[in-house]
Amino acid sequence: MKVAFTTSDGTHIDTHFGVAKEIDIYEVTKDGFNFVETLIFEGDLEEATHEDKITPKMEAILDCKIVYVKAIGKPVGNKLIKQGITLVRAQEYDKIPDILHVLVQSLNGDAPPLLRKALSEENKELVYAYDEE
Repeated sequence: MKVAFTTSDGTHIDTHFGVAKEIDIYEVTKDGFNFVETLIFEGDLEEATHEDKITPKMEAILDCKIVYVKAIGKPVGNKLIKQGITLVRAQEYDKIPDILHVLVQSLNGDAPPLLRKALSEENKELVYAYDEE
């Protein structure tokens, strides 16, 4: 499965979805994880109109099963959930490599309750937390 992270440094999940200039994509399997690509979004995302900055990001991550963010606006979060994407609001101490290792363990049957729900095909509407934009 593909997993996305809003990041400014490739290690920390430290960016709000709407203003993220970079989103790192990883492929996670039972055997491990591999970096796929960094999606780069140009321009002044602080000043861009909502649709100009959100639509390209939403389209770019539609093949991801889980998206980790620092924060995300409720309308955008709801749109992604309807597309079958699970959103997880990262804590300030969360690091991408640590989360990737937990996801690999989870795929091998050792999932904490939140991830067990996220990985289940039955539960498409799980949202850990999101903020107003």
